Amino acid sequence: MDWLNQLFIEHSALQAVVVLSLIAAIGLGLGKIKFFGISLGVAFVFFTGILAGNFGLSINQQMLNYAESFGLVIFVYALGLQVGPGFFSSFRKGGVTLNLLASSVVVLGTVMALFSTLLFDVSLPTAVGILCGATTNTPALGAAQQTLKQMGLETSSPALGCAVTYPLGVVGVILALTLIRKMVVKPADLVTTTDDDSNQTYIGAFIVCNPAIYNKSIEDIAHLSYPKFIISRLWRDGAVSIPTSEKIIKEGDRLLVVASDKDVQALTVLFGIQESTDWNKEGIDWNTIDNHLVSQGIVITRPELNGKKLGSLRLRNNYGINISRVYRSGVQLLATPDLRLQLGDRLTVVGESSAITNVEKLLGNAIKSLKEPNLIAVFIGIVLGLSLGAIPILIPGMSAPVKLGLAGGPIIVGILIGTFGPRLHMVTYTTRSANLMLRALGLTLYLACLGLDAGAHFFDTVFRAEGAIWVGIGAAMTIIPVLIVGLVAFKLMKIDFGTVSGMLCGSMANPMALTNASELVSSDNPSVAYATVYPFCMFLRVIIAQIVLMTFLT
Repeated sequence: MDWLNQLFIEHSALQAVVVLSLIAAIGLGLGKIKFFGISLGVAFVFFTGILAGNFGLSINQQMLNYAESFGLVIFVYALGLQVGPGFFSSFRKGGVTLNLLASSVVVLGTVMALFSTLLFDVSLPTAVGILCGATTNTPALGAAQQTLKQMGLETSSPALGCAVTYPLGVVGVILALTLIRKMVVKPADLVTTTDDDSNQTYIGAFIVCNPAIYNKSIEDIAHLSYPKFIISRLWRDGAVSIPTSEKIIKEGDRLLVVASDKDVQALTVLFGIQESTDWNKEGIDWNTIDNHLVSQGIVITRPELNGKKLGSLRLRNNYGINISRVYRSGVQLLATPDLRLQLGDRLTVVGESSAITNVEKLLGNAIKSLKEPNLIAVFIGIVLGLSLGAIPILIPGMSAPVKLGLAGGPIIVGILIGTFGPRLHMVTYTTRSANLMLRALGLTLYLACLGLDAGAHFFDTVFRAEGAIWVGIGAAMTIIPVLIVGLVAFKLMKIDFGTVSGMLCGSMANPMALTNASELVSSDNPSVAYATVYPFCMFLRVIIAQIVLMTFLT
């Protein structure tokens, strides 16, 4: 039986891999089980690691630190890449209000954590861990632990605090939303409509009967003070064509126009009359609406086109085709000349079959090549993120410099590369499944190590009086900020319940609660609000955990 001893007990590289893989496999399997309709998912790996540690299973400490750090870096960097494209755009329009409300949830929870150190004699590292568990935010826990390591302090207490409060953190948001719904929400408030999205395109047909644009070129008309639009097709005298920018518009021309939904009224004033035909319904065969023009989707797969402006390709004038729509990450964008293309964008191209074939060669359309992992950007980003995290930042009034560390540096670089990488012609495209795989692998490895490290002292802590106090503090940190901000947003600011619930779920990084909220509201508002506030709140929680520790422990 020596081989079993070497495989599970005797410290070695092989034993470390076997133990962590076993913890991950069991945890992920148990995470699929639902209790009262709720499952913990990957978080169950954390509790499996705790059980393994409690029963005396361990691995070499250096290997544990390496696996934990590497898993955290992979997870937060992939997370940054995912949220990067929507990070800065989330502050536009109503997103500013939602992000301010969501930030209030973060700040209230942080203030409660600080007060708990005074009222209940809880150490600050433990209070930060309780906050991370109450908000189901493992990246913030990783950032806190890295900060404590930099300061030469013990790191197990935040993990214990997080483990004790995490389960209630998952269901606490659902309980708070249920209370809000029972107290102030009327049945009619659950029936909402999604607000117009400036990125969402609208297709309409117009008949030109405005004398002000007779005998003017499309380019001249586009320079008028009207919203952006694209003319996909032009019918004149029974013939259809794809107009170039020099095409002269005449009275009676029938135009198929792609624009934003909110601009339809202004475009009706510009062109004259809008036809009643609904061109936005599903199932339209675009290849049968005219005689010789073909509509085809082409995916950009040539790396040299990454970051180029659509207008710089001059596709309309050189090939006689038109780009009517651009699909990116499930969002339909208006194909304006200043739109910067990204690898993986799907363009709807309209034109003659031979011309589209030539455009296909230019754009790539080699979908198979997109499935190949682009690991260069991943490893370059990790190096840059770790370098940024190691830079000491001097803050007035603090005795020691602050470092973003293993969690803060990579997530910031991931956000920046995800946002600005294509503009620098850096290929950052990864398929959704590849990004999810990186995040799941990193988070699973991190949670397995975290649980294994905390397991030896977990049950001793839980079954002491202070364990019950931690659970109560964590419940308050979960429910009270959500209730306060939720009631303010719904009752005083008159934001619809669907948007409020999505905002609150995003501020607490709680997808399980989002699923529950989406079932209550007959619109996509919860998902839209969640995506609007999630990137900034995730970033804010990672950074604020470090700032609190560096500020009050020095």
